[in-house]
Amino acid sequence: MSALRTLAFLALVAVSSSQTSDCSYVGLLTHLNLATTNDLLAIMRPVKVWTTPSLVQLDMFLYGILDVDEKSQTVTSQIWIRMWWTNEFLTWNSTDFCGINMLTVPRSRLWIPDIQINEDASDAGSIHKSAVVILYPNGLMLANTRERLTSTCQMDLLLFPFDTQECTITFSSMTSEEHAVQLEQLNSGTVLTKVSDHLMVTKGEWELQNMTIILLNVTKESKSKLRYKVSISRKPMLYVINLIIPLFFFLVLDLVSFSISEARGEKLSFKVTILLSISVMLLILQDILPSTEANVPMISQYCLFIFAFVGLSVLEAMLVGYLYDLDGCCCCKTAQSPADAQEDIQLEVDNQKEPAGAEGIPDKSSLPLDGPVDGDLLKLILQEVKAARQEVEEHKDQRKTGRYRRAAVIIDRVFFFFYFLATGLFVAFMNTFWVSNIYNK
Repeated sequence: MSALRTLAFLALVAVSSSQTSDCSYVGLLTHLNLATTNDLLAIMRPVKVWTTPSLVQLDMFLYGILDVDEKSQTVTSQIWIRMWWTNEFLTWNSTDFCGINMLTVPRSRLWIPDIQINEDASDAGSIHKSAVVILYPNGLMLANTRERLTSTCQMDLLLFPFDTQECTITFSSMTSEEHAVQLEQLNSGTVLTKVSDHLMVTKGEWELQNMTIILLNVTKESKSKLRYKVSISRKPMLYVINLIIPLFFFLVLDLVSFSISEARGEKLSFKVTILLSISVMLLILQDILPSTEANVPMISQYCLFIFAFVGLSVLEAMLVGYLYDLDGCCCCKTAQSPADAQEDIQLEVDNQKEPAGAEGIPDKSSLPLDGPVDGDLLKLILQEVKAARQEVEEHKDQRKTGRYRRAAVIIDRVFFFFYFLATGLFVAFMNTFWVSNIYNK
């Protein structure tokens, strides 16, 4: 009898265990009341006591910096968001269901925290949310979201192209207040930075520096906010090769152009060509940088300085060329004016005329043979006057020629000295400024 009773008891235990254990997902969904339509699970916050806030832990990973637009002050990046929270109504004992410790549930069947990004400027088509939510036995839930985020970012381009930008990405609930939904990070900023740097697929001309997390409790809005501060630095080598070094060489070429002779007239055309080349560089820079009046980038000041000094150099070359041309006109001027030439011709004509019917003048045969004739004497006097006048005009022209040329040489040397000095000081200042700010990052 005791043996029969033992066998009956074992059979009863086996039957009861087979009724309580279920190794299928359908059985688990039925146990959680998810097999049938239940709108309450999708619309109500999953807490047993309504005063209990729902803690949402959120991690953001950055795995792509697609574009940084300085003109519109926006940053386009690829982010991955992992969001954790607890549903107090969806718990089970995994041993009752053959060790099932994870379940995937359609997103539309459950309550999902309505978390948004305040700086989001992208369209809705760039957000890709996972169709299912992962559910664990203790009620912990995990939702994944991948988004091509275009966020606004106030940029400081003073040190362009050696700048580092800090952009903020702020998460907050759209409708729930702080007493209902509280945001918090799961991992620290150092861990997120290392993981993001490992997952980074594309960076372009930018490099991720670090990510810091700031918790905000906004009293005015009564909402909990989680802010990520992302620091990215620009790779400046392309701009150094394409902008800074060519502009510096244009400045050096303009300094070397002072050795070109003014006589051939090539100096001015060479300087004008350099000025036009710098204008092209300024147009390229205008397409990159925004038109901000608060903080003018240092590279814009650098270009403006070079353009202004090359423009002054062109004006100085025009002045020196004008003085040289004025000196050449003085050399080509004839030493005799038209009135003086007419007077000499008239004297020669009067000297060749013979006096007719003069009774008081003795015959040429009665004059001494060795005495000069009146016509020859006048010719000698005329030649001496012409020679003296020509000598005076030549001395005057030589004095004028030397004066203009000396003035041009003095102006050219003084301008070159101050030009070289100001250029050296400015280049040294710019290099010191850029280098010091780079090392202070």
